[in-house]
Amino acid sequence: MTNLNTHAPIAGLHHVTAISGPAQENLDYYTHMLKTRLIKQTVNFDAPEMYHLYYGAQDAAPGSVLTFFNRESREQGRAGAGAAQAFAYAAKPDTLDQWHAALGGQITTRFGAQVLALTDPHGQAFEIVADPEAGAWGEFHSVTLWVAEPEATAKILTEVFGYSYVGKERDAEGTRMRYALAGDAPGRIVDLWQSDAQIKARPGPGTIHHVAFRARDNAHQQELREILLARGETVTEVKDRQYFNAIYFREPGGVLFEIATDGPGFDADEPMSSLGESLKLPPQHEPRRAELEALLPPLERVKA
Repeated sequence: MTNLNTHAPIAGLHHVTAISGPAQENLDYYTHMLKTRLIKQTVNFDAPEMYHLYYGAQDAAPGSVLTFFNRESREQGRAGAGAAQAFAYAAKPDTLDQWHAALGGQITTRFGAQVLALTDPHGQAFEIVADPEAGAWGEFHSVTLWVAEPEATAKILTEVFGYSYVGKERDAEGTRMRYALAGDAPGRIVDLWQSDAQIKARPGPGTIHHVAFRARDNAHQQELREILLARGETVTEVKDRQYFNAIYFREPGGVLFEIATDGPGFDADEPMSSLGESLKLPPQHEPRRAELEALLPPLERVKA
């Protein structure tokens, strides 16, 4: 088995991909209410009849990217064991009251930090965490994975990805175990949530599809793939996602994990200054542009 000690750890979160309801409502909320930037307007590569919208910090850097498969259906999914439960943004502590006033939600305390718990219009749970070390707005603080039996998931985080155990907290609904990477990379924290309730996740609007971790480059991604294969995990071949290369596997708790590279980057097919302003299609779907543009509902960008 390849020794992880000879390889660099994961570099934090790359992106989180969730499922939303109607695309226009999703776009309005994340750009107008949450003030993140629409950085890519494209389609689901595997189901191009639906939008795949990307949001992030102004520089569109990995560690700030939130993406949605946008379904026009309002049929709700269900959070539960076997899927990520929530993502969290990092915010300067003196801004948390402003976010609370603008968005509502409830402020609680977790691991000594104030946390504003929120739900978007399509039922997706997310949080804003007061963090003195918060960088640009839109960068992630953490992600919460809902797992029924956390031990095997924790081993992937610590033995393969390079996370360290921080501690745990118990509340009225279950137990939260925190793991963190060294350094100050965005999204360096992963919480494992073991709920007292026996609920299994059901995909649909309001749920997270997968969590993508950040490989430094193609070689790092390949090294991690070899480690996972040697441990008996089922890992896909490298998939070209146009803006990054990706591999996927379902960790033992059932959560779909991706490992994505930084490059080529979100400015691979349009200038950084005009990201998200027009529909971008991968080469395999470009011949269907007229058909897809007729199928996809028109989007109106909200002006700040």
